[in-house]
Amino acid sequence: MTAECWREGNSLRLLENGEEFFPRVFEAIRAARSEVLVETFILFDDPVGRDLRAALIEAAGKGARVEILMDHYGSPDLSDEFVGGLTEAGVKVHFFDPKPKLLGYFRVNPLRRLHRKLVVIDRTIGFIGGINYSYDHLREYGPQGKQDYSVEVAGPVVEDMRELMEEALQSPDRQSRRRRFWRRSPALKSFPPGTGKARAMLIVRDNEEHRDDIERYYRAAIRSAQREVIIANAYFFPGVRLLREMRAAARRGVRFVLILQGAPDKAIMRWAAVTLYDYLLRSGAVIFEYCERPLHGKVAVIDDDWATVGSSNLDPLSLALNLEANLLIRDRDFAAQLRERLQHLMDHSCREVPPPATPKPRWWSQASAYLVFRLLRRFPRWVEALPQHRPQVSEAGITEERNAA
Repeated sequence: MTAECWREGNSLRLLENGEEFFPRVFEAIRAARSEVLVETFILFDDPVGRDLRAALIEAAGKGARVEILMDHYGSPDLSDEFVGGLTEAGVKVHFFDPKPKLLGYFRVNPLRRLHRKLVVIDRTIGFIGGINYSYDHLREYGPQGKQDYSVEVAGPVVEDMRELMEEALQSPDRQSRRRRFWRRSPALKSFPPGTGKARAMLIVRDNEEHRDDIERYYRAAIRSAQREVIIANAYFFPGVRLLREMRAAARRGVRFVLILQGAPDKAIMRWAAVTLYDYLLRSGAVIFEYCERPLHGKVAVIDDDWATVGSSNLDPLSLALNLEANLLIRDRDFAAQLRERLQHLMDHSCREVPPPATPKPRWWSQASAYLVFRLLRRFPRWVEALPQHRPQVSEAGITEERNAA
């Protein structure tokens, strides 16, 4: 992928939850004329997954090039019938870092996952956000239906999204050569003309050239905030430097608001976030817990014209291990719309965490905060010490034939 760069002239549409996202993305896929590229962490064989499958098959049947890359850990149990129907229709199905289950049951590759959620259609329309292709992103799923966001984008930044996705489909050796080529010849890139007014930039986190880009842009944006920061994030356990920027913003008078999980889908993640409450609340931050259903969003609004929507949580997995993608947006109208929807959550579906009852934290609270900070500070070093391998991308229907040969 090329170096980060703001692209002018994009048009944007905020999509909240599966109710808005799924109909729009499936409609765009069915209308494709030449190309459909999809990346996702989760694809399940459920009503939503089957709707995506049908849309991809329809696009391929009209002659479009259709390729989907899904994470093997996040999408581990798709049947041969489900995948075979895609490949027989001409859809190329790829799995990121496939590994056999230990004893046929235990998944052994939970780290460094492909956690991005991207779609690019005909090099003109893109979708980016945190919504997976699963029934639990719809309200009708019940109390565990997730609250989440995505963005439909048209304009020059779509080409950056497409380049990232094309690179992910290549072999590791070809990926390296491609990155060197783009670094040598940035002037050769061409972009479709923009028809909108929003500035947008694609930022990623990977385990090679962009290890801390998403966190770095968050820190810079918070540092420059003048009036207000609102962050809604599902899994919140950021590193020391990001926490310090948050506390510094609140202390200098910026209204600093966090919307976190109050009805968690993973209880341990809420426990981790709660250990940081005292530290942030004593600095003047405001914390809301979203209690209507599990919060799965990864969005933020700062002041009147900065926003981000993407796949990256603010936890160690997203900030130091997984492959992630966020869209940064400079546009007053989009920021106002996202802020309005987050304010609606705070007004109708959240409880505010009260400030600490005592003027000073108790000794055990101080001790736990100290241990948490020390763990966070050293986490990236531990990650580097973990066994590493270059993840492979395998194509369904190809790998099996090679293994049998």
